[in-house]
Amino acid sequence: MNPWKQYQDQNKERFLAELLALLRIPSISAKSENNGDMLTCAKAVEEALKQAGAPVTKIYETAGHPIVYGEIITDPSFPTVLVYGHYDVQPADPLELWHSSPFDPTIKDGKIYARGACDDKGQFYMHVKALEIMTQTKSLCTNIKFIIEGEEEIGSPNLAQFVKAHTELLKADVILISDTAMISMDTPSIDIGVRGLSYIEIEVTGPNRDLHSGVYGGAVANPITILSKMITSCHDENNHITIPGFYDDVLSSTDAERKKMAEAPFDETEFKTDLGIQHLWGEKGYSTNERTGIRPTLEVNGIWGGYTGEGAKTVLPSKAFAKISCRLVPNQSSEKITSMILAHFKKIAPAFVTVNAFEHHGGEPYITPIDSHEYQSAAKAIAATFGKDPIPVRGGGSIPICALFEKELNVKIVFMGFGLDSDNLHSPNEKYDIVNFYKGIETIPYFHQFFAENKS
Repeated sequence: MNPWKQYQDQNKERFLAELLALLRIPSISAKSENNGDMLTCAKAVEEALKQAGAPVTKIYETAGHPIVYGEIITDPSFPTVLVYGHYDVQPADPLELWHSSPFDPTIKDGKIYARGACDDKGQFYMHVKALEIMTQTKSLCTNIKFIIEGEEEIGSPNLAQFVKAHTELLKADVILISDTAMISMDTPSIDIGVRGLSYIEIEVTGPNRDLHSGVYGGAVANPITILSKMITSCHDENNHITIPGFYDDVLSSTDAERKKMAEAPFDETEFKTDLGIQHLWGEKGYSTNERTGIRPTLEVNGIWGGYTGEGAKTVLPSKAFAKISCRLVPNQSSEKITSMILAHFKKIAPAFVTVNAFEHHGGEPYITPIDSHEYQSAAKAIAATFGKDPIPVRGGGSIPICALFEKELNVKIVFMGFGLDSDNLHSPNEKYDIVNFYKGIETIPYFHQFFAENKS
């Protein structure tokens, strides 16, 4: 038996137990009440790297949550792989929709249910265990560095400064990220790119206080109604975004790439059944895979105002709010799009309300060339453990730091994720299949092997 697989099989129960312990830490970066948990989690990650065989580890403080670094320099002549991941997780709300406690990991039908199970604790921890396997079997053929941050879910506001200040520390030949998904375990795939992000918040104000909806209704503009109309106007009857200039910089995919996307397996019935919907929705003229990969979007992430408590309260609210995100594709700029949509909402606001709009965070889209040695190493690694070549696809999500990594470190990024789109990322009942967790650990050493071969 392959010594990597043999070691994994002998220790897989411990690997799983360690992941479950990490998942019990509520490392929610968005909530100040969890700041202590963030530090606890950072220390746990550092200790895991030490135990896995990294002789150098350090927790770096930032203006926000800490960054965990680790490295093992096997031989200065070997190529260096920088592994990126994040230990912070999304808030678990709404808690009432969880079938089990989000921070008390539960295993059911071979799946781990917990916040962060797939995004991204389960996935970055595969690399920690792969490191252990390679050190224990004395088979390291690369130098490996780890940068595991605690602010990815809030836009990585302090990572850029850290990277710029530590370019020599982070110097590498490739960056390896497992924070993406596959089509399925039967149809392995590799994301060759992720979309960028522009995230804003809008505040619409009408009267100077909440009003009695009977006394004032019909005479004073309702901010919720106005905000709803403004948002609705951002799409036309073909679900095309109407903001002037929004598509100006979009890099259109070639007919060959669209053909490949069309050939990727997609079961529309299964897709709709899983989501509990009857019909799909999206930009006319594009398939579902294209809508979630090569086309930009504008989505309302939250909208609120007025009275939302128990029972009834007949008010005409003073204010209404919405959070809106746009997913961007090459060559769109998050800075340009953010300025564009902020200006657009202020421009279309009718005179009987005032609008305040501001940016939360953003990030740039990223593409990995499929003819590169970096991508081919990942493809060969997956073929070695899955028994079939992976399909290159575009991911719909965003990893905001990617473009900065390439710019500052001058290296390519490879996305080698083992999650599934159905893993309920950012939703109640997030899950990660144990089979996927183990398969990732099994596959990662092959990436290091193939990347080290013939590295120019």
